[in-house]
Amino acid sequence: MKQKWFLPLLIMSTLLSIGAHFFLHSQPTQFATACFSLLFWAALLGKATESVAHYAGERLGGLLNATFGNAAELIIAFFLVKAGLFDMVKASITGSIIGNLLLVLGLSVLCGGLRYKIQRFNTMLAGHNASLMLLAVIALFIPAVFIKGLQGTEIHILSLSIAGALIIGYFLWLFFSLVTHRKELGDAVDGMPEEHSPLDEPEKVPTVGTPAFAAASAPVAEREEEGPEWSKGISLLLLLVSTAFVALQSEWLVHSVEAVAHALGWSELFVGAFLIAIIGNAAEHSAAVFLAMKNRIGAAVEIAIGSSLQVALFVAPVLVFASYLVGKPMDLVFSGYELAAIAVSAFIASSISRDGSTNWYEGVLLLLVYVILGTAFFVV
Repeated sequence: MKQKWFLPLLIMSTLLSIGAHFFLHSQPTQFATACFSLLFWAALLGKATESVAHYAGERLGGLLNATFGNAAELIIAFFLVKAGLFDMVKASITGSIIGNLLLVLGLSVLCGGLRYKIQRFNTMLAGHNASLMLLAVIALFIPAVFIKGLQGTEIHILSLSIAGALIIGYFLWLFFSLVTHRKELGDAVDGMPEEHSPLDEPEKVPTVGTPAFAAASAPVAEREEEGPEWSKGISLLLLLVSTAFVALQSEWLVHSVEAVAHALGWSELFVGAFLIAIIGNAAEHSAAVFLAMKNRIGAAVEIAIGSSLQVALFVAPVLVFASYLVGKPMDLVFSGYELAAIAVSAFIASSISRDGSTNWYEGVLLLLVYVILGTAFFVV
């Protein structure tokens, strides 16, 4: 990290968390120090992932950002499943989906839009993302609709079937986007045709009064890739170390989260959907916003929306199967509040991103919906 304060704060927060976990019996203190430390490790995870992504390429890099950005949520959710806190697991899944679609994407679009009037990205990718979001809503909606006519065993069979179908669908999407249609979805991730990319013509300076070309070429200098801070080997090492510490801090956080929620009078729904989700999304926040501010809105959208799709189509189904491994079966039946939040988030994110362009006001709209949902979850 270039910031001189980051490493000392990372070490200090980790030592505080270790001290609180082993030497203090105050669960609120343990929770606070674990959250504090987790934020810094998640930030390092995001930075290491961004560095690894530089060597992997734009499209695969966005996938890596989303995958390792979701590592924190997956690890936290696994320990919640192990503890039998299924309501909080589903709330954290909900919070991760709406957090990425509204908060991460909203901040990215807003911050990028304040620097660049219009930002464009691949319209074909935007259309497929919208369809996949609709698939996620349908998959989570079906079990809640059919639950009244099913017995316990039948509910679990339905959940396992849907989980298996979603995982298959997710891997086929990866095959589609990274193999069979890699050029259409990957080479123009930021909306620029490969053969006419402004990056390929750095000497060409647009004349004043040509807005069509200026919109694409004005930020060329800032769009040029900055070299990664670390080598490939160091990036991979930091990726593994930060993932391990995220797992450790996540386990400690889960041990105290229930007591803290009761002490503060907050519902498990609010704690899971907003507090845990915001902490777990720290990696996506930093990576997506910084990319948008460099006018790489396509990569930012890939991280934000791609992360939500990964949670809905892969993480949630994997948790269903993992719950059987720990002897505590979990179904895919979400509450009406959670389904409404996911559906609303998917609808507005799809509406804003489907045309392949964004501006700062669309970011404001996403953030407003997030505030509305947060208020509703807090008061229920």
